[in-house]
Amino acid sequence: MAAETKNNKHLKKRTTWLGVVAGVIRKEDKILLGLRPAGSSLPDLWEFPGGKIELGESPPEALKRELQEELGIDAEIGKLIYAGTHTYGKNGIILLFYEVKYWKGPITPKHHTDLKWYEPDEIKELSLPEANKKMLKELGL
Repeated sequence: MAAETKNNKHLKKRTTWLGVVAGVIRKEDKILLGLRPAGSSLPDLWEFPGGKIELGESPPEALKRELQEELGIDAEIGKLIYAGTHTYGKNGIILLFYEVKYWKGPITPKHHTDLKWYEPDEIKELSLPEANKKMLKELGL
């Protein structure tokens, strides 16, 4: 019994990993960011639109669905531009950023408190989730 309890202790220390996708949506020279709502995890931070990958979805399928849910658009998902990991306590995310060049429909905030188009050099001055900051450094933004 003691060995069984000892063997299970490592399970409590393991990080739970979650697949997350985000889209870099550009219009002219600006990039779209959304403000996370007050009741969400990481509230009041600016983020790239996206969300969790659901069971059975490919990352591009998940991003297409998330952009429909969050922004009301039918997006064409482009190439993968960044892949990385980040941990928040015992939870970790595998974060995949994709380029989104084309979409149909008006962009409407359905999840975020606010949506704004930013110049690339303005983004680093915003309050962002740590995982998003890592991506900015990697891409030189």
